[in-house]
Amino acid sequence: MRASRLLSVLLLLQSHGRLTAAQLADRLAVSPRTIYRDVESLHAAGIPLYGEAGHAGGYQLIDGWRTRLTGLTADEADRLFLAGLPGPADELGYGDVVAALQLKLHAALPAPLRDRAARLQQRFHLDTPGWYADGDASPELARTAEAVWRQHRVEVRYRGWNGEVTRVLEPYGLVLKGGRWYVVADQPGRGSPATYRVNQILALTPLPQEFDRPADFDLPTWWRAHVVRFRAQLHRDEATVRLSPAGRQRLREIGSDPVVTAVDASAGPPDARGWVTAVLPIESLTHAHGDLLRLGADVEVLTPVALRERLAATAAGLAALYRPD
Repeated sequence: MRASRLLSVLLLLQSHGRLTAAQLADRLAVSPRTIYRDVESLHAAGIPLYGEAGHAGGYQLIDGWRTRLTGLTADEADRLFLAGLPGPADELGYGDVVAALQLKLHAALPAPLRDRAARLQQRFHLDTPGWYADGDASPELARTAEAVWRQHRVEVRYRGWNGEVTRVLEPYGLVLKGGRWYVVADQPGRGSPATYRVNQILALTPLPQEFDRPADFDLPTWWRAHVVRFRAQLHRDEATVRLSPAGRQRLREIGSDPVVTAVDASAGPPDARGWVTAVLPIESLTHAHGDLLRLGADVEVLTPVALRERLAATAAGLAALYRPD
């Protein structure tokens, strides 16, 4: 652990030029006192670095000196694709490995390219979760990732649509979609992979049996096809509605792309108040009821009658609840 930190100190100084003990301590999550001891150890090992006191001071390597200890370990090479995703890497339990990998990649670049990389990092940032959620809290995510990597079967207790089930799975891969982790897995002998929300795994037991991942299984290709199938099956019904100008604009903000596209394609000419009649796809009466309530009095459902009656009952209940005494 200490040897790894000493190397990190060297790589940080090589990448940034001059850093104070406090800055080094902050980046390495240790105390400044620990940094002082590390610097003394580097001095004793003959590393040519020096420190300057004062407001503009800090530690710095002698100009022109560079460490050659920038080769990647096997773990770092394995996690190379996560170098630009520190948040998901940390969720998977690879945070320390990816942090060391980023340091080595940065330190290995020539100075001009290192400056460009730093500039890019300050101008572009990927934040995977949605606006109203921090992503999944998935206690079993790290162990799921380990099973994916080692190709080991797992027994899971899973909370599905119809309650809890216990299954043996062969996990082929993990996918991060909209801040949520999904594991693509098959059941032994079934030959038809499915997706499982990782945060719905209530308990996971690694099994000693390894499995053979199909040689022709390509995770990105399978996932793209799965998304197409999912979207095709999602909206199995439709509703005819009237939308005010404000409701139509609000629908663009909260509706999915298929819903917005369908409304644009089916909307008739506006009436004297600017309202339009359109047909929008719905997943179910329950989902449509919740979604359309978000539009308030800027939408009127014409059909199906059952959905119109549900919304009318909700509106009557709200009116009674907020009626002045």
